[in-house]
Amino acid sequence: MEGLRGVIGRVRGWRRGWHERSKLERIDLYSRMTLCSITWFFAVSWGLLPLGETLDEGPAAMALGGAFLAANIAQSVLSNRNLAPAFDDYRGTEPFLPGRLRLPAALQVAMTGLLVALAAVGGVKDEGLVLLVLDLPVAFAIPYVLLVPVRRFLLHAAAYSVAVVALLAAVGVPGGQLLGAVVSLVAITLLVLTSARPSVWSLSVMWQAEEARDMQARLAVAEERLRFGRDMHDVLGRNLSVIALKSELAVELAQRGNPAATDQMVEVQRIARASQQEVRDVVRGYREADLPTELMGAQGVLQAAGIIVTVEGADGPAGIGAPAAVQAALGWVVRETATNVLRHGDPRHCWIRLARTRDAVVLEVENDGAGATRPLGGADDGGGSGLAGLRVRLGALGGSLSAGAVTDDLFRVTATVPITAPGPAANGRLAPSPEPSPAPSVLPEER
Repeated sequence: MEGLRGVIGRVRGWRRGWHERSKLERIDLYSRMTLCSITWFFAVSWGLLPLGETLDEGPAAMALGGAFLAANIAQSVLSNRNLAPAFDDYRGTEPFLPGRLRLPAALQVAMTGLLVALAAVGGVKDEGLVLLVLDLPVAFAIPYVLLVPVRRFLLHAAAYSVAVVALLAAVGVPGGQLLGAVVSLVAITLLVLTSARPSVWSLSVMWQAEEARDMQARLAVAEERLRFGRDMHDVLGRNLSVIALKSELAVELAQRGNPAATDQMVEVQRIARASQQEVRDVVRGYREADLPTELMGAQGVLQAAGIIVTVEGADGPAGIGAPAAVQAALGWVVRETATNVLRHGDPRHCWIRLARTRDAVVLEVENDGAGATRPLGGADDGGGSGLAGLRVRLGALGGSLSAGAVTDDLFRVTATVPITAPGPAANGRLAPSPEPSPAPSVLPEER
């Protein structure tokens, strides 16, 4: 019973690990597993079944067949181990160490010699020999085709095929079987070439696109930080310089006993207060969220990341007829959810729906993707500033926020804000919270 529970636990762990992978990671794993399975398919089928003939051909044939099978299994194991480094070398992320090919090359030479010896003692004949020739180069060729250019691979495959056919002819293999061996070698060369390289090339392009998207997001974040820094410098630079000069003047006047030092310090106090108000204005402008602007911004950013965005609303945000504070609060929801779609999900589609009921405005944001089950702001409601910050803003207006998985591959955030907001929205602005959180952006890494 304990053993069965352990097996069930491992299966659940594999399933959970599969769902936690992004779509690109799933495609990558699927491609690698497919190429690894091709090696074992050939080894178990066409590399094993013909060896049954050796059981009736005497001890020498049995020994050669067993040695060929052992070498084939070892070559398949090495092929699977070398596949991941070959992937990395093809993508240019990490070079393949040449020493890793020495043992596979030696095994390939040994397998070729064992096959020729089997043919010489009559251990395999007719179709069995053709099938063994078809299996012979598969395990070595799959990682090797990723390490060299196509032209060099074809030249090496042609030279190897000529050598194999020449050795078989030298031990007296009939012409019909030699022709079958030639066809087998040509077919398996083309099969490996057309199955391995296109798969890895497609993965390489997708990984480059993913890296470019991440880089674009990081550059956008850096640009926004520079913009905010310039705004703060423009506001504070001159005033701080004036404060410094007047403070120095006040010190000198005080040292001389001049009563004008008091006037200078009063002026410093006035400039400092004015600067404080200007900073508040800059931050307030930076933190204000306009619903139509946020909808357009979220749509543009998500589409730039390759996500299909659908915005649904009867009359659009301008026609919902809600107070400015309600639209601003919903703008924050759009901004935060767009941020989390980029950071935590790997979606293909995102739906933004805006609707007005008799007494409230409802905003729904849905996205698919493997990362859709991660909540905003962290692993639970208390983590991060996403859910907590949004709920504070909506709560000030009597609104609510819910977020959770609808299905295994669909995540939904629903914000509901009453149109008749309580007192804090009377002046069209949200009531300030005791500890306001920094403003998030529609770009990742800002929270």
